[in-house]
Amino acid sequence: MTLAMFQAEFGNWLMTGSDRAAARFGPVAQAGLLVYQNNYRAALMACLHESFPQTVQWLGPEDFQASAARCIDDRPPDSWSLDHYAALFPQSLAAQWPDDPEVADLAALELALADAFVGPDADPLPSAALGQVDWDKAVLRCVPSARLVTLRTNAPAIWSALVLGGTVPRAERMPHPVAVLVWRQGDTACFRTLDPAEAELAPRLLAGVSFAEVCQHLVCAHGEAEGVGIAGHWLARWAADGLLHGGALA
Repeated sequence: MTLAMFQAEFGNWLMTGSDRAAARFGPVAQAGLLVYQNNYRAALMACLHESFPQTVQWLGPEDFQASAARCIDDRPPDSWSLDHYAALFPQSLAAQWPDDPEVADLAALELALADAFVGPDADPLPSAALGQVDWDKAVLRCVPSARLVTLRTNAPAIWSALVLGGTVPRAERMPHPVAVLVWRQGDTACFRTLDPAEAELAPRLLAGVSFAEVCQHLVCAHGEAEGVGIAGHWLARWAADGLLHGGALA
């Protein structure tokens, strides 16, 4: 057996834990194999517990442990870094809890907040600088930590209540999917549920859109006076939230 074949066999056993795979390494290796297997599962379990504390609270420790174990069985890591394993969990929860979509939504929100927290740094456009920008030519872009999450339930309200220690609402399905914008402001990961109009524009804002296009879009939808007013309100809020990338204005 070549080294590459040995490594492949060991990886297969580590992920499946099957007796047949373990037997290929001989009886002397069995005790040591169990140590590796325990460490492998314990590391993945710890990763999921640390990455989804509010999902742990919502499900309860026993159900979370069972769901995490199922994820580890069904979805082995596909990256060299343990930090990336958490990305597989929301999809696993969606499959495990099809009648309780708030479970996967809550995990998806937690994952987005964690990703935003460790996202690239960028200097936001300060509100005081708004008057110095040529808005006829300016192209708006979000800070690189920003991302959109589409949710089907009131998971944001559940998350907030769990974090703040308030009364946790019952899970509710929303009439339509909602867009939640997640980003980092300073050292804090933030989120905000968008209204339908802002949600429609948000993907373009993430990619880069001129302020003139924003105004034109809103004027077409709401008329000149109201459209320009909405654009100004959005711009002020985006700047106050630290959402606009100051170095990306053109």
